[in-house]
Order: sequence, then C-alpha cells, then structure tokens
Amino acid sequence: MTDKNNQTFQFEIVNVNAHGDITKRIQKQACYQTEDLGNGVSIDMVYIPAGTFIMGSPKRLGGMFMTEKGRSNDEGPQRKLTMKPFYLSKYTITQPQWEAVMGNNPSRFKGKNRPVENISWSDSIDFTRQLSKMTGKIYQLPSEAQWEYAIRAGTKTPFYFGKTITSTLANYDGNYNYASEPTGIYRQETTDVGTFPPNAFGLYDMHGNVWEWLIDVWHDNYKKAPMDGSGWIANGEGQHRLMRGGSWEDCPDECRSAYRYGYATNNKCGRRGVRIMKPYA
Repeated sequence: MTDKNNQTFQFEIVNVNAHGDITKRIQKQACYQTEDLGNGVSIDMVYIPAGTFIMGSPKRLGGMFMTEKGRSNDEGPQRKLTMKPFYLSKYTITQPQWEAVMGNNPSRFKGKNRPVENISWSDSIDFTRQLSKMTGKIYQLPSEAQWEYAIRAGTKTPFYFGKTITSTLANYDGNYNYASEPTGIYRQETTDVGTFPPNAFGLYDMHGNVWEWLIDVWHDNYKKAPMDGSGWIANGEGQHRLMRGGSWEDCPDECRSAYRYGYATNNKCGRRGVRIMKPYA
C-alpha cells in the first residue's frame, strides 16, 4: 500500500531480443512523490514496492557450463532477498538539483537536464545530508541490494530491456555489442536524463550514462552479505565504495544489472553521478 500523497505517472517499457529488436511495448503506471527544492527545481521520487528477487548473476545457465556474458565471481553467490518498499529518484540527480542543494555545479558536461557528474562518494554523502537538512526528511544513498532490486524491476535478464542492449536504448560505448545486436553510437558524453526508455518501476537511465554511487563498502563477493537489503558497511575495503550501472564511456558488459565496481571514496570524474533513496515511512 502506497502513501496517500503519492501521484501517478504513465510510461512505456520495451523488451528486446538478442538481436536488439524491440519485440514488445508495454504501457505501465507507477507512483511517485515530488520534493520541491524551490525556484522551479524538484526531485521526483518513485515508489518501489516490496517484493523478492534473486541478486547477482548465475554461475551456470540451464545446468550448462555457461554463465551470463561478462560475469565475474564478485557477482555471486546468488541469493534470494525479500525487500521492503522504498523511494528512489526517477532519474540520477541533475545539475540544477545538485546546485539547488549544494550551491555549485562540478560537472564536466554542462546541461540543465544532464546528470551531475565529476562527484566523489564523499560528495554524494554530503548531498544527501544537506538535502535531508533542507527538507527535514531522510535521504540516503541506496544500498547495493536496493539498487539491483530497483534496476531489475522483476527481470532476470542481463538488462531490464531483455537479453541485450542497444545505443538507442541507453548511453554507453556503442562500438561494442553484447549479444547479436549491431554496434551503435558512442556519444562520448552524457545525455539528458530521461532520454531513453525506463524500466518497469518507472526508473530511467539505470543502464549507462553515469555510474551511481551506493552506500556499501566494497566486498569481493556476497558471502556473509546482509539478507535484509540493507547496506553492507562492515568488514570490507572501507576506502572503496560501490558503484553500479556503467556510464557513457563503458562497454555493455559493465552496464549489466548485476555488474558491480568499487572505487576510492574521494575519486571523481565525468562518469560518476548519484541517484538517491528515501525510506518508506
């Protein structure tokens, strides 16, 4: 059951086959809340319903000695998690949203509808703290489990589009392909948020465009990871935090739903941005 203050929006999702051909278009609806930052700037927070999912990528497919292409051992062992509801920003945080909260715009690729980038994990934490102070509400970085649950939106395929991805569906290095689809465009910069089709939860740009910082400390597998969907902070490499989603400069393998990467907390570049989470009260 969602909050009575929620609004709804409609959108279309697409499914593709291994050749990158769109095989299905589906009309969907999701709930959201808006956080007004003043001066015409706001953040839409999409309601992510409770549910269960399998986190990670399969070590074998169909009992055969095959794995999801691009898989590494840090994407397992797979585990089934039951997730509580929460809110996640519809888009990665944009430059006007960042500037409204932080008073600056560190981005390399400027644009009012482009994601903020060139930010470190520490910068992202400062943003959530300042936003929480401004609004009197709790805003955080999502946990790795929340992020993967959100990007999958009920799917088990490498991408929420299906078996592959194309540069008409996301912003990544289209010189490389994942399955049997043709190569595409390498834009060499960020694109406006919302340019490409969303997933079934109504979240945009979770594949490519910019990496998204998460709360978790880097661990090299899921053994002993929390089973409640919370962030995994203890007993890892504390100076390295998780990023997910890939970017405009990365190949398709690195944009998969299960792909994970860790980097130093103070590192920043034009490929790293942030998406924020609000707990469901």
